[in-house]
Amino acid sequence: MKRIFYTAGTLLLLIFLLRFPEEALAASRDGLKLWLNTLLPTLLPFIILTGILIHTGTAEKLLKPLAPVWSHVFGISPSGAYALLLGLLCGYPMGTKITSDLYGCGRISRREAEYLLTFTNHASPVFIYTYLIHICLNDRFHPRLIYGPLILASFLTMVIFRFFVYRNHTKTPDNFSDKKNKEPSAPGVTGTLLDASIMNGFETITRLGGYILLFSILSAFIRHYWSAGEMTEYLFLGALELTTGLHQLARSDLSPVFRYLCSMPMAAFGGVCILAQTKSLLHRDLSVLPYISAKCLNAAITAICALVFLKVV
Repeated sequence: MKRIFYTAGTLLLLIFLLRFPEEALAASRDGLKLWLNTLLPTLLPFIILTGILIHTGTAEKLLKPLAPVWSHVFGISPSGAYALLLGLLCGYPMGTKITSDLYGCGRISRREAEYLLTFTNHASPVFIYTYLIHICLNDRFHPRLIYGPLILASFLTMVIFRFFVYRNHTKTPDNFSDKKNKEPSAPGVTGTLLDASIMNGFETITRLGGYILLFSILSAFIRHYWSAGEMTEYLFLGALELTTGLHQLARSDLSPVFRYLCSMPMAAFGGVCILAQTKSLLHRDLSVLPYISAKCLNAAITAICALVFLKVV
């Protein structure tokens, strides 16, 4: 069934490329422009440097003094806190990438890794300000109306999964050493470790570029043949690929309030494109289902929080 789905989708996109090359070319350029101007310069350095810190164990040592905070507030280990902080600062899909690497190196358990997936993969603050506040909403709303609901919804999602799904048994024990989950570490030689981190970084960023390119073409395909209402089209495109949905909302005739209420759950969910990127970066032993369920819940809570903030603030 999966093979039939992929084959049919590939053939449809190939036909679209051949029949409407100008639209496909424009979509490809937009996707590659996003990758080249945004993802490559912002994510690649972080991927390389975090790879070095993870394999040397430096990240855990730096965050260990605050272990009581990570344990009592978030229910995670110092290693897990590294995934949390980098996920918040760097945005999609760094939270997933670091979580997967930590699990692959044996720094965290599978339970903590899947728990981390529920609240460490977010749109970066820079992306939110640039695309959501500035481009989509034209600076009509104060940043606290944007960041407030997103942060609160993420925290509430974490609380729900911590206490009702994982029963507060999420933190990796201090003596954790599951040999089966450990992959061969990078050698201790500095040059070899640096080379491995660089090659891993380029492999990851190239893979993300491929997903962005394909989903940009898919979004152009859907926009060309779409026959439903304007609102439905924007919501669907936003659920498919976040930047495309926000861009279309910015060009729409919808009122600023409607754009705000539509864009907030879009930003919280991230889109199917981010989901595909997340799945591609996960360790083979980790399930993507906790991430999917958490993102759906996070989007719903964000929509409610946005409505409340709009009325109260």
